[in-house]
Amino acid sequence: MDLSGKVAVVTGAGRGLGLGYAKALAAAGAAVVVNDVTPAAVEAAVAEITAAGGAAVGVTASVSDSGSAERLVAAAVEAYGRLDVLITNAGILRDRVLWKMTDEDFDAVVGVHLRGTFTCARAAAIRMREQGDGGRIILISSPAGQRGNFGQTNYAAAKAGIAAMARTWALELERSRITVNAVVPVAATEMTRTIPAFAGVIEEAERTGAPLPAWLRREEGLGTVDDVTGLIVFLASDASKGVTGQAIGVGGDRLALWAHPREKAVAFADGGWTATAIAAGWDAGVGSEPETYGIPAPRDRS
Repeated sequence: MDLSGKVAVVTGAGRGLGLGYAKALAAAGAAVVVNDVTPAAVEAAVAEITAAGGAAVGVTASVSDSGSAERLVAAAVEAYGRLDVLITNAGILRDRVLWKMTDEDFDAVVGVHLRGTFTCARAAAIRMREQGDGGRIILISSPAGQRGNFGQTNYAAAKAGIAAMARTWALELERSRITVNAVVPVAATEMTRTIPAFAGVIEEAERTGAPLPAWLRREEGLGTVDDVTGLIVFLASDASKGVTGQAIGVGGDRLALWAHPREKAVAFADGGWTATAIAAGWDAGVGSEPETYGIPAPRDRS
């Protein structure tokens, strides 16, 4: 997959999945603007990419304010003359159950994930529309945003909002030939280690030095950072020009298209529904097959 001539901005690219995305894009030929809040992480990422023969510059900034988002786009234009691809990966965690989560916990996570995605996508869309030859906006969501996850009110809400923004922006930017998709990655990283469903398995693999088991890679879709980057490169490429408004999961040996929210069961009552009528018909009617919720824990293989 050849991305020569394309310029990409990757937020939160100092470590983990973001660094993996930046390295994979550079290896495919794209010039990359590496963003993170930690100067040392930015410098190390740029050094690693350039040492491998890639082109990269760095910008240290938080993405939650509009000025920083505009700086990232400006850096791409100043260094390489244009912007073709944006990956909004920056994120933090402040996990607590609802009754213990503070306003600060909620605002910090929503500010980086949701607002940061908005500010960066807006700045990128303005530039891409000015250029007039299309573009790729790739938003990083999460299984927590699709299913919910214990202790992650702020994170799940932000990631669900990101998937909704992808669908909205796909509509708004279609005429400009700018595709917008949400990626739902699952990989063994510092962030996924905090998810109870995966923490024990990841820690065991790291303790023993053994690769993640085949059943986990296939059934749970949990693998390495490198298992995720192929989808990012594809969505950044010309080969994905017909793919937009989608939420696409990837991890381990698994690639999946997530369903959009839709009506699962419908019933009608002439004149409308009273509370009594809903209660009488719920179990045998629209509520007969309720949806599951929460990220399923890996099955016990002992």
